[in-house]
Amino acid sequence: MAVIELMIEKNFDQITIQDISDRADVSRRTIYLHYMDKFDLLDKLIEEHIDEMRELCDSTDDDADYTDMGLLWFEYFESHSLFFSALLASKGSPFFRNRFLEFFLQELKKKENDLPEGSNQGLTDGEDVDFQFLGAAIVGVVEWWFKNGKPHPPSFMAGRLGSLLERNLEAVFPPA
Repeated sequence: MAVIELMIEKNFDQITIQDISDRADVSRRTIYLHYMDKFDLLDKLIEEHIDEMRELCDSTDDDADYTDMGLLWFEYFESHSLFFSALLASKGSPFFRNRFLEFFLQELKKKENDLPEGSNQGLTDGEDVDFQFLGAAIVGVVEWWFKNGKPHPPSFMAGRLGSLLERNLEAVFPPA
């Protein structure tokens, strides 16, 4: 977590392996035993969080709605607040934002594949744009939440986000 603490203080490009080793109270050699460089270290941290979020989503009931999913997400964000605020509310990492967006796009498309029989199945020409819009909206809401000091509890955020997603997805995939 030393690298995350440092990212709150300064831009990632300015952080050195020496800074990380000093903050973590380990030798540079120890860091290089586990990571190729600071980018590899950050990539592994990002991958760890994305994997944990994917496991969280996969462990939910198939009939979980977007409010239920949103509550899982926002509770996870809150319990890993340092990580997400460093990568979203500060200058953060464009690479993380892209991975974060890709995670949400995959989750939205996974839910689309679970629609009841008779619903519009498969992505048509415009639906990829719809999913991109919704995924970017989720990332934007999470960024806003952190940048504004988490002004609402996870349950409130989940309710609002779930409602917005359900309403917009219903326009994309109207009931049969």
